[in-house]
Amino acid sequence: MPRRTIFLLVLPLLLLISCSLLEGPQELTIPTPPGGTPFASIAQAGPLITDPEGNVIEGTNPDLRTLLEEVSRQNLVGYVQTLQGFNTRNTYSVTDAEGIGVGAARRWIFNEFIRVGNGRLLVEVDEFPVNQGGVVYNQQNIVATLQGTSIHPGVIVIAAHYDSRSIDPLSGSSFAPGANDNGSGVAALLEVARVLSSQEWNQTIIFVAFAAEEQNRLGSTHFVTERLLEGWRIDGMMSLDIVGGRPGIPQSVRLFSPGPDGSPPRQLARYMNFVGNLYLPEFLYTLIDAEDRDGRYSDHISFLKAGISAVRVTESQEDPNRQHNSGDTAEWIDYDYLRQVTQLTIAVMGNASGAPAQPVAPSLSPMAEPGAYILTWIPDSAAAGYAISFRPVGSPDYPQFRYVNASEAGNVAITGLDPALQYAVSIAGLDGNGRIGLFSAEVLTP
Repeated sequence: MPRRTIFLLVLPLLLLISCSLLEGPQELTIPTPPGGTPFASIAQAGPLITDPEGNVIEGTNPDLRTLLEEVSRQNLVGYVQTLQGFNTRNTYSVTDAEGIGVGAARRWIFNEFIRVGNGRLLVEVDEFPVNQGGVVYNQQNIVATLQGTSIHPGVIVIAAHYDSRSIDPLSGSSFAPGANDNGSGVAALLEVARVLSSQEWNQTIIFVAFAAEEQNRLGSTHFVTERLLEGWRIDGMMSLDIVGGRPGIPQSVRLFSPGPDGSPPRQLARYMNFVGNLYLPEFLYTLIDAEDRDGRYSDHISFLKAGISAVRVTESQEDPNRQHNSGDTAEWIDYDYLRQVTQLTIAVMGNASGAPAQPVAPSLSPMAEPGAYILTWIPDSAAAGYAISFRPVGSPDYPQFRYVNASEAGNVAITGLDPALQYAVSIAGLDGNGRIGLFSAEVLTP
C-alpha cells in the first residue's frame, strides 16, 4: 500500500503519553525548518497613534463556551475501554488480526476519525518502517486534517501516541492495556476532533495519533521530517500524554515547556495558560520549565528538535506503579478529570485557530521619552483589534495588555512604562468576539 493513503470524509458511518525509558533502534534526521521574515515593514505603517484605548478585548467566547459543554464523559469512557480492548498496541504486535494488536487499533482510530469528522476531516495513513533486530515492522501514524478557511499558511498540531507497551518493551503479545498511557490522550484527541469538527475554523488543525512513541518517538520524528521537507509551517504543537488522572490528585495539569524565559515553547505555554484561565479557572495549567520529566520523553520533543514550538500536557500527579504494565487499566482513570483536560484543550485550540493568525513580530524602537516605545506592524484584515504585551523579562505571566482597535493598528506609541525594566514585547490578534490568537515572537526593548 502507498505510504500515505488519503480518504475524503464522504464515507458512511463506521464502527463505533508516557514516554518510554527505552532508547529506540533508530533516529530519523529532522531538517532545519525554513526561515521567514521576522519583522513587519516600517515603510507600510500608518499614522502614529499614541497610547490607544481599544475597546476590542479578550473574553470567553459564547460559542466556544457552548462547545466545551459538548464534551462527552461517556465518549471518553468508551474510547479508553475500546483501546484497552485491543489487548496490546505494542509496535511489535500483530497488524493483520481483527480486534487485537496495533493493526486493529490503528484501523479503529482511522475509522473513528472519519465517523466523528462531520464531513470535514481528511484522514490519512502516514506509513514508516521500524527496524528491530533486522526485522521491519511497518507502522502508521493516523493523521486527520480540519482545513481552515483562511489563507494563513501555518497549521496547529494536536497529537497523542496510541502505541502501548508492557514491562518487556519488545513483547508484541504481553497484555499492555495502556489505558492511561496513552489511551487517555487518544480519547481526548478523538473527542476534541469530534467537537471542533462541528464547525469551521480560520486556521488548519492537524490531529495526529502517533505510532512507535515508545521506541524513542519514531512516529513523530518521521512526521516532522516529512512535513518540513514538504515545506509545512507549524505554528505550535500540543502532545496529550497520560492525561487520565485519578481521584484525589490536584485538579490541574502539568505543561512542560523548556526555557529560556522567552523561548518559543515557553511563549506557547504562557499563551495556553492565559487562555485556560479564561475558560476553566478552576482547572489550571502548572507550567514546568523543562522538556519533560527527568529521563523521559513524549512526541513534542520531536517538534522541539526541529525548532517548532511544542509542549507536553500530562496529569498533575503520576502513578509510576501503573505505567508500562498490566495494571494500567480503564477503571483507574478519573473521567471527570479527563473531561476537563479535553475541555481545556478545546478552549486553547478554539482560540488559536478561531482568532486571527499569529502575526509576525512588530518592529520596535525607543522614543526620546524614557519608558516609551513605537511599535510598527502590518495589520491583518481579519483582526478586529490587537492585544499588546509588554512583559517584564523574567515574568512567567502576561501583564495587563494594552489594546488597539484595527482601525488604529500598525503604528502605535506606548508610553508610561518603567524605564528601569527590560520588556519582552509581542502582539496578538483579536476577533471581536472574545477570542485571542497566538502571540507573535517577542522583541526585547534595549
